[in-house]
Amino acid sequence: MPPIQFTNGRICRGGRLVPSHLTIDANGIIIPNSPLPHDSLIVDLKDAIISPGFLELQINGALGFHFARYEDPESYKAGVDTLAQYLPSTGVTGFYPTVPTVTPEVFHSVLPFLMPSNEPDSASVLGAHVEGPFLAPSKKGAHDAANMHIPAESSLESIYGKANLTQSIRLVTLAPELPGALEHVKALRRVYDIRVSMGHSAANHEEGMAAIKAGASLLTHTFNAMNPLHHREPGLAGLISDVSPPYFSLIADSIHLHPRVVALAYRSAPDHCILITDSIELSGLPDGVHPGHAQIPFNQFKTGNKVTIENTDTLIGTCIGLDECVRNLMNWAGIPLEEAVKCVTENVADAMDLRDRGKLELGRRGDFVILGDDGVVKETWILGKRVV
Repeated sequence: MPPIQFTNGRICRGGRLVPSHLTIDANGIIIPNSPLPHDSLIVDLKDAIISPGFLELQINGALGFHFARYEDPESYKAGVDTLAQYLPSTGVTGFYPTVPTVTPEVFHSVLPFLMPSNEPDSASVLGAHVEGPFLAPSKKGAHDAANMHIPAESSLESIYGKANLTQSIRLVTLAPELPGALEHVKALRRVYDIRVSMGHSAANHEEGMAAIKAGASLLTHTFNAMNPLHHREPGLAGLISDVSPPYFSLIADSIHLHPRVVALAYRSAPDHCILITDSIELSGLPDGVHPGHAQIPFNQFKTGNKVTIENTDTLIGTCIGLDECVRNLMNWAGIPLEEAVKCVTENVADAMDLRDRGKLELGRRGDFVILGDDGVVKETWILGKRVV
């Protein structure tokens, strides 16, 4: 593939639109715009907006495949590959497959398939996000409390496997108030260099601050499955207004959070806000009743983007795409596209210390999305090749 220079584009960079060319070499890496290699192709973007490829920090599945459902190696690998091929249609070029609270046996089975990897014409697997099993039963949401563990009574290695901690896992969500949780936070950061997020937790504000001191640096689906913000006890949610706040994820679907809450949280710390879908395997499937799986041993009821446990109001997840979350944030917070996309690109890269993607800078991957001013995905390119 020859080098390509994209001209007459507006690049999303640092929350601003920067009129500039973008040049990708034969290996799919961003290079200087000049001198231009003699055999380069020229693509005129006609004033379109170029964003870094979107990065999804929390996704449970889509198209009938769930990362917690393991039957055999072949079908599981095929499910991961299918989802990786599907996600670029929503602008996503890299994602963290999320495995919720399951048994140690399931963790040991699935995590080897979720180590960082790249397949042609597909979104990159960036490593696993394990959401559990060190969660508070009182804030279990749709998680199976029978599979939850107390950190002081279960080692990281026994739950996940040492090889998976070193090779596959990149983010762990846990409840910092549980006995032994802070020791796990320290080990995850110092021994395994794994990021720690706080979620599914009844922690108060002081306990959240203690976890940050121990090494935690994110909040998982802020406001959901945690104590509500209170004027005398702000809880974990109150951390987002700190002078040095953690990164915090939001599900901007108007199901998990009211639009005004999304706007309020975003404005507290725009550079630390991350949009996620928390999308489940019913994404892309028709409405109606669908079977459960290892995490949720109940029938699931899907209507639109909303999925609940059948015959209850218990929210399981959403079926929204990350591109729709970006458009929602634009509308709800009254911000332009170039500011909104930071929450699915640069902020994620900073939170996870990704140095090869997430920003359209020299030496990084040529993963990008061409967008209309309204945030609708027109094209998705991975390593300088158009895949959507």
